[in-house]
Amino acid sequence: QVQLEESGGGLVQPGTSLRLSCAPSRFTSDYYSIGWFRQAPGKEREGISCISSSDGSTYYADSVKGRFSISRDKRRNSVYLQMNSLKPEDAARYYCATAISCSSSVIVDLLFNYWGQGTQVTVSS
Repeated sequence: QVQLEESGGGLVQPGTSLRLSCAPSRFTSDYYSIGWFRQAPGKEREGISCISSSDGSTYYADSVKGRFSISRDKRRNSVYLQMNSLKPEDAARYYCATAISCSSSVIVDLLFNYWGQGTQVTVSS
């Protein structure tokens, strides 16, 4: 069974940075495309970034473009989400998930099949 484990969440102040990790088990990190999603209380889940398994192309939602960066480390079999210039509105539970492919900045959760349990990010002064 495919499993994903997120880590790296925490409480940070606005304007600071955080790096989330997504570690898949039972497959290599470049076998699937990997997406990052977030969901805040009372809000819909939002697809914020994806890295393609085919060519490593990366995609970002407008809400995080220019501040967040997704990357893959094959040696560590992990996918990362570097989050800079964090804002209070970035506070949410962050999830990584797998998809056959991603090719757009419109990252639709219905296209993703395996999900991790998430890691909490709180941005507050």
